Amino acid sequence: MEKFAFMIHPLDAKRDTSRKWPWVRHIPRPVVEWGISKLKPWAVSHITGLRSITGAEAEGWFIVCPLVPNQFFSLPIKTVYDRITQCGRIAADLGAKIIGLGALTSVVGDGGITIASRLGIAVTTGNSYTVAVAIDETLSMARRLQIGLPAEVAIVGATGSIGSTCAEILASQSSVLTLVGRNVPNLESLAARLRPMAAGSVVVSTEVASGIRNADLVITVTSAVDTVVDPSDIKPGAVVCDVARPRDVSRRVREQRDDVLVIEGGMVQPPGEVDFGFDFGYPPGLCLACMAETMILALDGRYESFTLGKKVDVEQVRTITGLASKHGFRVANPRSFEQPVTDDQIDAVRENARKHRSARSCPEPASSAQAATA
Repeated sequence: MEKFAFMIHPLDAKRDTSRKWPWVRHIPRPVVEWGISKLKPWAVSHITGLRSITGAEAEGWFIVCPLVPNQFFSLPIKTVYDRITQCGRIAADLGAKIIGLGALTSVVGDGGITIASRLGIAVTTGNSYTVAVAIDETLSMARRLQIGLPAEVAIVGATGSIGSTCAEILASQSSVLTLVGRNVPNLESLAARLRPMAAGSVVVSTEVASGIRNADLVITVTSAVDTVVDPSDIKPGAVVCDVARPRDVSRRVREQRDDVLVIEGGMVQPPGEVDFGFDFGYPPGLCLACMAETMILALDGRYESFTLGKKVDVEQVRTITGLASKHGFRVANPRSFEQPVTDDQIDAVRENARKHRSARSCPEPASSAQAATA
């Protein structure tokens, strides 16, 4: 039996902790966040039922790092590293030979390199499989919305490990590739590297709204604590794949825009009858690609620090995609704001986008006063 662990942390202090302790929802948020920061890391559940189509089996544990998103950036980095290291040691004590870094535990600092140097077990961020699944989902939805390739593509958080690799893979399928981020020198350096392989132009932007305004396909994967994509930013008929945790796309998009499709990036169905033993907000039997990468490596007995640091190599993406297929992992049916995406919803988005474009292409009728003086 192979053994692994995966690190999680609360994305929303009240919502996530109330899944474990319902009475928490009655406590003020600042008190909940303060209380979480005083807890010690612990193993919150035992993961069972993971069985590869090759016959290999694995068990694992979810280890809670008791920090909320803003604390990963407001606390001293040494304090954050110490908390993450404590989680890794708990995993090792349970017998895990590899641990995956979930959400902001994979983003803070140097992307797991320091943590790996502190532990005696393998460490991975899961970013390689996250890239593979995000691109698969985005292109699948593009086909279903009849968006032809090459298309206008925008990557928000383009200089990060996931964003830069998504940009590299999609460059050859982009009529215009817009790289959105905060650091102009880093954006320009990435753009210069991608232009020789791009099908069209490669441009940069430091503003999300203007950067994605004309994009048919958007992958957003920032490390922002708050949302960065608002309803007015998105082109009618566009697909937005939100890979970030916490999410980048405002829930107001769902309420105000019935002509765009926002999907949760990175949803995967592992093989076997997996019981995660914990409600982390997804349907039974589904998990994120970063979690799945850890499981894939364990099932394959590949106990190595597979994806670390601030860059994902395209070859790593190909390798983990092949291993996922070997063991029977599948990209899950798309979800949008915790709800399944239906065929009717896709048809409605396509039709509403068509109506929106038609309305914008028709000139406004002249007023009676204008008509009288014409």
